Amino acid sequence: MKIGLFIPCYVDQFYPQVGRATLELLQKAGCQVEYPLAQTCCGQPMANSGCETDALAAYAHFVDTFAPYDYIVAPSGSCTYHVRKHFNILEQTDTVKQVRQRTLDLCEFLHDVLEIKRLDSQFPHRVALHQSCHGLRGLRLGPDSERREQRPNKTSALLQMVKGLELVELQRADECCGFGGTFAVAQPDISVKMGRDRIADHEAAGAEVITAGDMSCLMHLEGIVRRQQRPLRVLHIAEILNGARL
Repeated sequence: MKIGLFIPCYVDQFYPQVGRATLELLQKAGCQVEYPLAQTCCGQPMANSGCETDALAAYAHFVDTFAPYDYIVAPSGSCTYHVRKHFNILEQTDTVKQVRQRTLDLCEFLHDVLEIKRLDSQFPHRVALHQSCHGLRGLRLGPDSERREQRPNKTSALLQMVKGLELVELQRADECCGFGGTFAVAQPDISVKMGRDRIADHEAAGAEVITAGDMSCLMHLEGIVRRQQRPLRVLHIAEILNGARL
């Protein structure tokens, strides 16, 4: 399979180690991976701000850039969900339909397409999983408390393959962190209060590390952890699955 690696803007600018970990993880799994240099934003920030018409050019560019690939893989549930669901306002050519269908979150790709059964990585720490809203409720990467459906949690299944990792149980495992993209800018007080609540839940569970499939959520939580000087580390799931060390 020929994989096009899509790295979201904030990962590219602030967390390049997540992009490198994603690339290495896919290569270890035997994938032929390319990073098309023409890629830009998927258009989500403009659309979330009510300017979706202005994002149409970014949508079309994304389709043109990633059309040659069998799959497009991104370490971001929110960007993946945006391509899959919001590119519906483009003319639905065969190419657009294929790009939408073949754009997958990293954990979704590892679990559903590659059907990974084992990993060689080690991470001997107590880890708490934050399940981002887009990944959980949009991509259905796991069960949520609203629908009460019986389906596997793809993200936690991958984490449980990591040697030495202890996945701790949260009291409110699917609660929003409060980031919400532009919501954190428009409603900072509410956003921070929600984030503090999530940090408290992770601490009560005895976590050493908070992980997630969306670096945007983790960026929000990490900012609160640093300002409050809490004894927690924040790592994207790609880093842990790839064998990160604290």
